[in-house]
Amino acid sequence: MPYNPKVYVAGHRGMVGSAILRELARRGRTNIVTRDRTELDLCCQADVRAFFESERPDQVYLAAAKVGGIHANNTYPADFIYENLMIEANVIHEAWRAGVNKLLFLGSSCIYPRLAKQPMRENELLTGELEQTNEPYAIAKIAGIKLCESYNRQYGTDFRSVMPTNLYGPGDNYHAENSHVIPGLIRRFHEAKLKGSPSVAIWGTGSPRREFLYVDDMAAASVHVMELELGSYNAVTEPTLSHINVGCGQDQTILELAQIVAEVVGYEGGINFDLTKPDGTPRKLMDVTRLSAMGWAPRVGLKDGISTAYIDFMMSGRQ
Repeated sequence: MPYNPKVYVAGHRGMVGSAILRELARRGRTNIVTRDRTELDLCCQADVRAFFESERPDQVYLAAAKVGGIHANNTYPADFIYENLMIEANVIHEAWRAGVNKLLFLGSSCIYPRLAKQPMRENELLTGELEQTNEPYAIAKIAGIKLCESYNRQYGTDFRSVMPTNLYGPGDNYHAENSHVIPGLIRRFHEAKLKGSPSVAIWGTGSPRREFLYVDDMAAASVHVMELELGSYNAVTEPTLSHINVGCGQDQTILELAQIVAEVVGYEGGINFDLTKPDGTPRKLMDVTRLSAMGWAPRVGLKDGISTAYIDFMMSGRQ
């Protein structure tokens, strides 16, 4: 029989979850289970338990999360830590109770210390202080990793974790204040082009370095890791290495990124800096040695990916 496990994608309406659905469809997976927020509150343990007892999926992609940029993390820290902790605890625990064969938890590169050695290897986790601007979110994501590790150690489950670098692409949030950097810049440069603004201000000094990955590449990496044989992943035999970095292994300054976005959008004005806004972590570059050794590499370059994201922004009506 063709390999077609019953798969639950938590967070399927989000940018990452929807990309995972596209990747599963590309691979011929048809036995997919989804629920939106109106159908299933992942912060409610009783509801999550009833869902798993009813559906009994074979695999779970835990892509559901409360996410946002520096402004959103600074403004709503309680929401970020509470909602993410509840989602992770409920889904991971109830997946174990229901006998789920495999679970993939999607974390974030912000789990690493603010001044971690660059590029950041998996063993840099918990070796220093976190970046304060997103510490509550980072702590919640670290808890998700440790939940997966702990269930693997105690119960012999096969729960895996991937830590993506900064993601962007179709389905992103282009909110003027609560978005991540690429969608925020796309919106800002687009509006400046329409208004004929002589310049656009970017947050901070423009000097921090960041790495970016197109979301469909992230989805492909997620399915790749989920389908690795256990011996290739070592989630149980090496529980302290149960998370895997996912990135492209290249970074650029925020100023360089802004120049690429301006070119893609067609904005020809100047770029200046809003020094009243925080820079965040000086550099965040993932070491992707482990993932590369597992046979995966990204396919979409930054400029091509931003071009596709801009088309998505224009077609979505969110401008």
